[in-house]
Amino acid sequence: MELIGKALTLSELVSYQDGSVVSKTLIDKKIGTLTMFSFGAGQGLSEHAAPFDAVVQVVDGEAEVIIDGEPQTVSAGQMIIMPANIPHELKAVKPFKMLLTMIRA
Repeated sequence: MELIGKALTLSELVSYQDGSVVSKTLIDKKIGTLTMFSFGAGQGLSEHAAPFDAVVQVVDGEAEVIIDGEPQTVSAGQMIIMPANIPHELKAVKPFKMLLTMIRA
């Protein structure tokens, strides 16, 4: 499916799958990526650090995001910026979808 130049509904780009994390890369360029994710309840990404800033925009549901040991809850309509080189992780409090923008430059 061609995504460029078309109106898209973010929440429809990935489906929920119980017990799974689903991702779809929308843009993958040298300067950054744009990826849509869905997480089943209790699913997440374990603690890691990335050499780039990343923006999480929650499209549906709710997640706990921990940045440098500080937990925060983010819900549909909210976003959080995860700074480069700082440990972070996230977990679905309930099923949630997010748009991840990774900036490499």
